[in-house]
Order: sequence, then structure tokens, then C-alpha cells
Amino acid sequence: MTFMFNNIALRKPAWQQYMFPSSSWGADKAVDGKYSIRTAAGEQCTISDNNKRTATWWVDVGGVLSIHHITIYFRTDDLLWDENNGHMERVLGFSVYISNTTYKDGGYLCFKDTNYTKATVPNTTTIECINHGQYVIYYNERLPGVSYPIGYSQYAYNEICELEVYGCPSTGVYGENCDLPCPQKCQERRCDILDGTCFGCVAGYKGSRCEEQCDNNRYGLESKEVDLNRPRL
Repeated sequence: MTFMFNNIALRKPAWQQYMFPSSSWGADKAVDGKYSIRTAAGEQCTISDNNKRTATWWVDVGGVLSIHHITIYFRTDDLLWDENNGHMERVLGFSVYISNTTYKDGGYLCFKDTNYTKATVPNTTTIECINHGQYVIYYNERLPGVSYPIGYSQYAYNEICELEVYGCPSTGVYGENCDLPCPQKCQERRCDILDGTCFGCVAGYKGSRCEEQCDNNRYGLESKEVDLNRPRL
């Protein structure tokens, strides 16, 4: 199936932890829609500073929106993407989170690389991550005292030429064209972007679409919570 989701990260505010001392490779370069030249000289990529132990980059999509998948285009310097390309080792071990804050801790982990090698890591990767959030966070680390697999770079880097976040550009909707309203009793009007099932229910309702009223003083998703202050019927 082909989905018509929008790139909700395009030209949105972005930030990175360690700015390289040149405005040519700022955090915004990863959401400007340009990635045809994946080199430093092309000035279409985000590149963080050297000799850092952690590398964090995030984009603010403008609200708590429904997300389907994320596509990342890495810096290649227009060289053959194989184990001899020095940028591959900088990608290894990366993680992607969806969060309601600018911090990955407490966010939802979409992907953590534990299997790629310098021979297998893709220079363009798509990660399906059906969830809600305001920030998509790219993270990598090379912490002191930690042993990393053979082939990993010594330090952590952001080298992203574009990071696209595909989902619905407004809240409370779902579907292939983001034109179907989430069920009214979904908590905060949030539902699965594909089938419209609720991630939670407002008090007093249950069911996958929160269409059933709770009984016996219960409320919430699947009526698991008990309201002790409500008189029993």
C-alpha cells in the first residue's frame, strides 16, 4: 500500500547538541528538503563537532502529531558506500526516538542499531514508528569506558543530510490521507494513524475505539481504573 502522509519535519525548527564551528552545517540542514549532494562541501547536511562522546539532534514537528515512519539520508561524501567509507563507522549504533519533550529519556524508542556493521549499514534508512509526539530525536554515543563493536568510530557524530518524518500534519485525524477523524472518546483525540484505534480513552469509556461505557465504577482504556469516589450503582 502507498501512503500519502506528509513530511511534517520539512523546514521545522531543529537543534543539535554540538554545533560544528561553521553555519554551513547547522541543524536546519537536515530538514531543508535538500539532500542531492551528500557532502560537506555541498552544505546540505547537518554535521556536528568533532571529538564528542554524544551526538543529539532533534526536530520539532510543531505539536503532538501522529507519525507513521521516518526516513534518514546519511552523509556519504559521494563516495562508494562500503566498509572503506569512513562515514559508515559514525552511523553505527544510532537511535531514533519520538518524544513530547526535547529529551529522549521518557520518549518512545523507535529504533536502536545493534546489528549493523560497516558492511551492512544503509546510507538511507526508513524506520516505521507508529506513534505520537512533537519531537523526533536522533542520538548516538561513544561513552568513555564502554566497549563498542569493531568498526565503530571513536567519537559520536550527527551526519544527517535529511531526516523526513511522515505523518499527519494536524491532530485528531488518521487514515491514508489523514482525512478521517479519530473517535471522539479517544484520550486527547489520539488514535492509530492506520486504523483509528485509540491509544487511550477518556474517563468512563473503553474499547478499541472507546465506544463502550464502563461499568462498576471503572474508567479508562479497557476500564482498568477504579473510581473510588463514584457511588456504586
